[in-house]
Amino acid sequence: MSASLSALFCLGLCLGQVTHAQTGALPKPSLQALPSSLVPLGKLVTVRCQGPPDVDLYRLEELRSGKYFDQAVLSIPVMEQRFAGRYRCSYQNGTLWSPASNTLELVATGVFNKPSLSAQPSTAVSPGEDVTLRCQSQYGFDQFALYKEGDSGPSKTPERWYRADFPITTVTAAHSGTYRCYSFSSGLPYLWSAPSDPLELVVTGTSVTTTRLPPEPPSTVKEFSEFRGRWNHLLVNKGSSTEPPRNVTVLPKESDPPPGLALQSYTEGNLVRICLGAVILIFLVGLLAEAWHSRKKPLVHRVRAVHRPLPPLPQTQKSCQDRGLPIGHNRG
Repeated sequence: MSASLSALFCLGLCLGQVTHAQTGALPKPSLQALPSSLVPLGKLVTVRCQGPPDVDLYRLEELRSGKYFDQAVLSIPVMEQRFAGRYRCSYQNGTLWSPASNTLELVATGVFNKPSLSAQPSTAVSPGEDVTLRCQSQYGFDQFALYKEGDSGPSKTPERWYRADFPITTVTAAHSGTYRCYSFSSGLPYLWSAPSDPLELVVTGTSVTTTRLPPEPPSTVKEFSEFRGRWNHLLVNKGSSTEPPRNVTVLPKESDPPPGLALQSYTEGNLVRICLGAVILIFLVGLLAEAWHSRKKPLVHRVRAVHRPLPPLPQTQKSCQDRGLPIGHNRG
């Protein structure tokens, strides 16, 4: 009899361990608001619960009212104040429920007029200095939030009425960007004001790499003449440089090229000089021939160069995009 009781006890213990393992095997779902959890009044927002594949049932809860929806997606075509609040979700597989997701705070913005945002002492700050961003409202709010574009969440602070200071100590290049602030009341934590005008914080003294463009080639006859004169002067200076005596041995420096490369470079330089001289000679012969021909046969007509007008700019076509709103789900 005691052996049977021991067997039943072991069986119950094993079943309890299996059930506990199955319960812990379900991962926690994620809950997010698209495009953002800060939703202006009248705009579209979608609340989505995401779990593993092959989920039997999703449950989306609104904690303030206690209502729930047996669906994974809640679409709100027009944001209203009554939709603002805290949400969470879970899912069911078989007889097991998953742990609840992290709480999502859905905030309605634009309920009150926007505050003002300023930087003290200035919006341009050197690295290592301190700056304070001040959010100020005309109403007696006791809560303020500061957002930076690109960050996932706000910086909230309960400050004295009408304004809040957000100090940034030891500024670095990562602090540069666009900031906005909101004001609201602790009695209505999910009904916020409209965002303030954007404030651009610039961290000065950062190194900027500049690329030097190569000089443009000569485009007129005058520039070509000046370019040719400077080139000839350079060739004359190179040609007039005295070579070292043959009985003196010149050792190359460490940075000098090997003798073979130096000889090749010298040969290429001579070829360039010869080609340039041939081009100049042909140019001078052409000028002399033209002058001799003009003496024998005087010009009858002189044709001036005619500047052709530029073609008209292409006509751009304006396009517009239709905007649509997704269809919301019915609540369960």
